[in-house]
Amino acid sequence: MTKWAPLQAKYAAVADRPILDLFDATRAADFSVRADGMLFDYSKTNIDTETRAALIALTEGSGVAEKRTAMFAGEKINLTEGRAVLHVALRAGDDAVIKVDGRDVMPDVRRIRAACAAFARDVRSGAYAGQGGPITDVVNIGIGGSDLGPAMATLALAPFHDGPRCHFVSNVDGAHIHDTLRGLDPATTLVIVASKTFTTIETMTNADTAKRWMAQKVANPAAQFAAVSTAGDKTAAYGIDPARVFGFEDWVGGRYSMWGPIGLALMIAIGPEAFDQFLAGGRAMDDHFLTAPFSQNMPVMLALTGIWHNQLCGHTTRAVLPYDQRLSRLPAYLQQLEMESNGKRVAIDGSDLETHSGPVVWGEPGTNGQHAFYQLIHQGTRTVPCEFLVARRGHEPDLAHQHLLLVSNCLAQAEALLRGRSLDEARAIMAKKGLTGAELEKQARHRVFPGNRPSTVLAYDQLTPFVLGQIIALYEHRVFVEGVILGLNSFDQWGVELGKELALALQPVLEGTADTDGKDGSTAALVNFLRA
Repeated sequence: MTKWAPLQAKYAAVADRPILDLFDATRAADFSVRADGMLFDYSKTNIDTETRAALIALTEGSGVAEKRTAMFAGEKINLTEGRAVLHVALRAGDDAVIKVDGRDVMPDVRRIRAACAAFARDVRSGAYAGQGGPITDVVNIGIGGSDLGPAMATLALAPFHDGPRCHFVSNVDGAHIHDTLRGLDPATTLVIVASKTFTTIETMTNADTAKRWMAQKVANPAAQFAAVSTAGDKTAAYGIDPARVFGFEDWVGGRYSMWGPIGLALMIAIGPEAFDQFLAGGRAMDDHFLTAPFSQNMPVMLALTGIWHNQLCGHTTRAVLPYDQRLSRLPAYLQQLEMESNGKRVAIDGSDLETHSGPVVWGEPGTNGQHAFYQLIHQGTRTVPCEFLVARRGHEPDLAHQHLLLVSNCLAQAEALLRGRSLDEARAIMAKKGLTGAELEKQARHRVFPGNRPSTVLAYDQLTPFVLGQIIALYEHRVFVEGVILGLNSFDQWGVELGKELALALQPVLEGTADTDGKDGSTAALVNFLRA
């Protein structure tokens, strides 16, 4: 019998039970978790007291507490790469001591953080300027973890921007950098090249394009470049002053890296003080994750809700639905965080997983999604667990009436997924419209909502740097807990390698300097079409 058997039996017994039947006077309070002003409500799921106890037992039996301690202690839990996993160190407090191989890494973390802050202040004040005057625009060139995190966070914290405008380029498609640079002044633009190795082909291709663009107007383009990289020799060869190169250790994975130098563009946009509040929010969630009992531990219960829906209920997809326009890039960010981390097929020891791994993560902000894919969520044949996020208040007091409408829509969608609409209710609606007989029956059936579809709500006061830090750390730890329970390594990403290798081999074929020998018939035919 596998460790999943008790929960599989539990699901079989409750699969068709109406979630509404679980509600009594205390369910909403009993099936929610609070942490530093944030509320996670998972009462609109089919998890009951017995199921929760079984899920927590699964967590305990999987060694989550032990792995959590090991991660925060700097042990090398990324076994396939022999690395520690210490993004938490990037947001640790001033008194923290975290050792890797017996060496305290925190002095270097603080030194690099201070260097980033000093540079950000210089850019914001004009002490560091372009060759045509103070910096007006910052272009961050990166991809994956060097783009998604800071791009998402910079948009999320728009009300706190009081520095230069920030732009992000990631796609090697020339349209991306062309459209971003169009309208900017090379003489007042700072380019940040974010690549740990300074060899990422998409990033360096875009960096070269930006350098040529800048050279058309300024005498020394490299003087307006900074780098987030550990490859000092390569950045020096590129002409970037070492004082504008900010590195980070190999124990920080790309998709977990925006807390450090990868967040430089965000720091320039909102200022080092607001960035410190972002770090403080992440640190508060770390403290909660480390100390709260599992039943009241927000990352743990968010993870167990995901495990219940994916591995036990068989719902292979998860919709992230922020009712906060400034979090419009959060679903894309969480796609990488979840799917690159836990989209694996083998356990840490190389054996096949006993169950499916991570779900497909997707979403859009509300209320836009209501006019796009909510039709499928409400009346489609597959159940899609939904994760709503919503703030008590927005940043525009004169538009409070619109925020009230936004919140109303969020809560209404969660309620509609739970309650649904029965055939009898639909018949009554059609009867009031004057329909009878077969036409009434046909029209009524189109208006039935199955309901009994699970959702969760993460609610907070207002989207501030502190709260954004809480949210990102919450989801990071959720991925960690799910990965430990599944028995896989959440901190490598070998699945991205094969396509890169094949792309490098195909480039000369497309250029006409190599032939299609060894390629499958489809690839060869496509090459011939596109090359022609």
